Amino acid sequence: MTLNNGTAASQGPTAGAARKPGYAGTLAAACGAVFVAQVANALPASLNGLFQQDLHTHGSQLTWITAAFMIAVVCFEFTFGVLGDLFGRRRLVVAGTALVAVGSTVAALAPDVRTLWVGAAVNGLGAGAMFPGSLTAATAVTRTARERSQAVALWSGFLSAGAALSPLLGGMFAEVGSWRGSFWVLVGLALVSMVLTATLATESREPEGRKLDVAGQITFALGLILVLFGLVEGPESGWTTLPVVLSLALGLCFLAGFVVVELGAQSPIFDLRLFRNRAFAVSSVVAVVGMLAFLGACFTTSMWLGPVQHQDPLRVAVPFLLLQGPAFVLVPVVSRLLHRVPAAWLLTSGFAAMAVGCLLGARLDVHDPGLGPFVAPTLLIGVGFALTVSSVTAVALDSVPRKLAGMASATTNMLRDLGFALGPVVVGAVALSGAGSAFAASLAGADLPVHQLAAAREIGEA
Repeated sequence: MTLNNGTAASQGPTAGAARKPGYAGTLAAACGAVFVAQVANALPASLNGLFQQDLHTHGSQLTWITAAFMIAVVCFEFTFGVLGDLFGRRRLVVAGTALVAVGSTVAALAPDVRTLWVGAAVNGLGAGAMFPGSLTAATAVTRTARERSQAVALWSGFLSAGAALSPLLGGMFAEVGSWRGSFWVLVGLALVSMVLTATLATESREPEGRKLDVAGQITFALGLILVLFGLVEGPESGWTTLPVVLSLALGLCFLAGFVVVELGAQSPIFDLRLFRNRAFAVSSVVAVVGMLAFLGACFTTSMWLGPVQHQDPLRVAVPFLLLQGPAFVLVPVVSRLLHRVPAAWLLTSGFAAMAVGCLLGARLDVHDPGLGPFVAPTLLIGVGFALTVSSVTAVALDSVPRKLAGMASATTNMLRDLGFALGPVVVGAVALSGAGSAFAASLAGADLPVHQLAAAREIGEA
């Protein structure tokens, strides 16, 4: 099977004189916006250990910090794509950065983990507007497929740069103050991005045939929230408990209703006809699976070094430079490869590298506090991610007509972020279930006094 993103044969002027007015400013603003959005996403990664110590978290509470952000992103990314097409992508990005500033303020002032969830969710709403808005704004000022692939590669590079530098930023400010200072820095970055977008970016819209799909938004949001709630709470509360079973069952029903609603909608937020395009359909499936694996690996690394080993936040940040850094460093390489190499080769190579990295990571010793063993696994995963993230986006956008670029952008971002949302949830569910089973099995053969054994069983059941 060969995917062809159509850029290899595309020729056209790419010199500055041939570019649309506002190209450089819009691209700079879009890259700055996605950088800030991804900083908001990745910031908790190096701080999970500090959250646990300061806010006394337990079980799935740390998972919910990441999940609250990603659920907000995924649930409303479709509607934000429509709002950008109707009212302007620049306005959408400015509104999104304002929400990130508000959410980061809430997180910085959070007295407990539940307030931190609220801040993460508001940040997720802001990022949910910034991801599709910035990507569509950047591609709207390109003239040729080659320009578009270069813009997508640069945008993807800054997305990864935000994720790579965010843990380092969090670790540095946690060292000189507390984790709260990291969120105040994010407030400042959001305000700067908002000013840059308002002053540099060119406004673009594509309102023809686009309108809000309220029924689709409601059924999708309820379905996804309920399913993810069941997946997060299942390992801790028990997979057969009534709340978990009901949330999973009702969530699947709402998602089925969402499909029915979208098939009959005049202006769907998720046009299922896009999947008639083979290249778009395949890239969508691999986006979900590949990003699930990638962010699952990132979440595992964060939990391994933070809450489990209680390592210094700056040390926790080091593996993330290798996980996320290659996607930024390799921007020029990936940009050239996007219009010279078939997309299937890039995707296959990238996922193969990620798979090998994950297998090597699974063989690491959790009792070893050294960072050296992490170098090879994280670097392989990072290079694999660099080859896949831009390829998936470019294939999706190049395979649909320009008038559907806004919807395709929102759909591609949503599917990528759905994989990101599922990564920590699935990894957390597997880890907590496995830990609970191992703990119970160990108690059966433990030579403990009766009162200590009873206390241990209560802890295991909690």
